[in-house]
Amino acid sequence: MTTSGASVNNAYILGISFISALGGYLFGFDFAVISGALPFLRVEFSLNAWWEGFLTGSLALGCIVGCLVAGRLSDRYGRRPGLLLAALLFALSSLGMALAGSLTSFVTMRFGAGIGVGMASMLSPMYIAEVSPAAIRGRNVAINQLTIVIGVLVTNVVNYYLSDDGPEAWRWMFGLGVLPAVLFFVGVLWLPESPRWLVKAGRLALAQAVLGKLGNPVFVQETLHNIQRSLPKTTPPSFAAVFERGVRPAVFVGIGLAVFQQFCGINVVFNYTSTIFESVGASLDRQLFETVSIGVVNLLFTLLAMRLVDRLGRRPLMLIGAVGLGVSYIVLALLLQTHAATGWVSATVLVAIAVYATSLAPVTWVLIAEIFPTAIRSTAISVATISLWGAYFVLVFTFPILAQYLGTYGPFWLYAGICLIGFLFVRRNVRETKGKTLEELETIFTGH
Repeated sequence: MTTSGASVNNAYILGISFISALGGYLFGFDFAVISGALPFLRVEFSLNAWWEGFLTGSLALGCIVGCLVAGRLSDRYGRRPGLLLAALLFALSSLGMALAGSLTSFVTMRFGAGIGVGMASMLSPMYIAEVSPAAIRGRNVAINQLTIVIGVLVTNVVNYYLSDDGPEAWRWMFGLGVLPAVLFFVGVLWLPESPRWLVKAGRLALAQAVLGKLGNPVFVQETLHNIQRSLPKTTPPSFAAVFERGVRPAVFVGIGLAVFQQFCGINVVFNYTSTIFESVGASLDRQLFETVSIGVVNLLFTLLAMRLVDRLGRRPLMLIGAVGLGVSYIVLALLLQTHAATGWVSATVLVAIAVYATSLAPVTWVLIAEIFPTAIRSTAISVATISLWGAYFVLVFTFPILAQYLGTYGPFWLYAGICLIGFLFVRRNVRETKGKTLEELETIFTGH
């Protein structure tokens, strides 16, 4: 806890949090661009259900590799070099996808983009958590989710307008990813290194200098004391250390939350918007327009979540989200099964997006960035994020296949059941974290 004499530089902390969170924009771009490009890619590469799922999910396979690389890289060289490498990889792979002449080369480049996205998805929220005071950490980490949804919205709008440019429009959709990647790279050059990593690396003078930019001398001394007290005198942790008895409860919760965020099914709505609305007779123009509507609602309710996460708390939002999504899926499945009017399907989809954006989307990343002890944080976040991307691959790979055999509505009954299981998991295993320092949370979750 901090004393009354400690104060922080909110404007500076907010600024560096936004720059780091531009990594989330890259995630949002590659996450959304596939939805607008799929109608063109199906024709370009003659995709069947299996290849459509694999092409969409190949991003997640790259993300798994990116998380593995980012964990070791960030422990050895710092958070900042990892963010720079993520931006560079994303820029190169975006160009590669735009110029791809075959399905193999396109999937390879999308896998490469996934490596960059995976690194950023792990390092951006971790960096923000490590530079943010406890009172505003939830809001600041949620900025990463905000930039993700801004990336989704902007990309959907661009896709909508590019869709009239002929069968090669998809090349422009992917190639434009170079622009945010370059902006992110330039921004990271300005960021200071994480003070918590600097202390781990024995660079105390530089850590004090960075903390001095974040707050007044009292804040510097308190934070430095808490960091040093939380660090064991050991070598960097191995993956085996993450599963030792003392930290296993926190890791179990982190993995469970990560998998639930994906298996809840909402990313099927994001990635296969055109498939869902095509099943109720919507035109291509209407399908792409729906992606824009989804992006707008996603952004508005993410802004709401940023106000609620440090007020209402993490646990209540997760519980509300699980129930709300489950009910939304039941309604959506019934509407799709009866071939209801497009307007009703659209309204239900938007409700599901609103619920997710207010709860599971930002809060999962906040919790994953908070609950692990400092000594194993980067490795443990890597494990949780790998689990998240693995679950994402399974989800988006299986949807076209399930929809082919069960109908487009069929998988949503399954996702509703998973939401019930997720509700019970959160209720049993997740404790509230708002308002506590990262060092205080070590005792809460390792004693879970």
